[in-house]
Amino acid sequence: MPLVRAGEISLGWREWAKGDTTVVFIHGNLASKDWIELAAPLFPRGLRVIGIDWRGCGESDRPPHTAGYANYSMQQHALDMLAALDELDISFCHLATHSTGGIIAARMLLMQPQRFGRVFALDPVTPLGMSFNAEQLDLFRAMMSSREVTRAVMATAAVSLFEPESLAPNAMPRFRAGLEEVEKLYERILEQTFGVSEGIWIGTPVNLTLERKSGELQRRMPELRHPHLVLWGERDGWIAPADLSAMAEAMPACRLVAVPGIGHSMNLESPALYAGYFGAWFGGLKA
Repeated sequence: MPLVRAGEISLGWREWAKGDTTVVFIHGNLASKDWIELAAPLFPRGLRVIGIDWRGCGESDRPPHTAGYANYSMQQHALDMLAALDELDISFCHLATHSTGGIIAARMLLMQPQRFGRVFALDPVTPLGMSFNAEQLDLFRAMMSSREVTRAVMATAAVSLFEPESLAPNAMPRFRAGLEEVEKLYERILEQTFGVSEGIWIGTPVNLTLERKSGELQRRMPELRHPHLVLWGERDGWIAPADLSAMAEAMPACRLVAVPGIGHSMNLESPALYAGYFGAWFGGLKA
């Protein structure tokens, strides 16, 4: 896969199709650009879709973390993405985000509002940030050292893919029947998860907690005037509905849609449904 320079590091990136309307996908924590791989062939013609890996994820460089994980902050990820867009000569685009990609996109929009059009946000971490306590940070540390723990926790981000009883405590997640293509991709991205840097494992929850405590982005939500379509899977146990409601109320052009039967990751759980919403939001745009 190709790399693009972003300051002192290189980021992995991938392009699907070559239409006149460019949409850049910003993935979530512990993830990669590949999370839209099954949905991308179903996007409408006319779209050029580009996915970029965060630093520390996917095929990107993994710089050692600095004190307090400052070089893995949401601001730094946003600066990386803007630098990558410069290198790729993308002067204007739309954004599609998933999970923590949502708060990274918010910082991008505030830094260079004229550069972006519409935003399609799947189960986003809102500008309010999130709070992680010591016990939750210990869970991330346990995931770093145990593939079994990682597999169990990651399954909670895509609950509709698994037999419900296999998601019980001390059980091993088991795929529902008939998901061969999805299961194959899931296993590959799970391997990617095991390889992310400590700046991702621990730096992301640490920095999201700092975002929550500072309240800076929460206060600036009314400045986010770009049209947003926000999807929330009703089985998502990661993103608080109250945060999404606060976001939709504070942002001038934000529409919130709840989707039944889906968890935190529609792009994995139902790629065709994700592509349908994606195409409805971006299809037919002239730029």
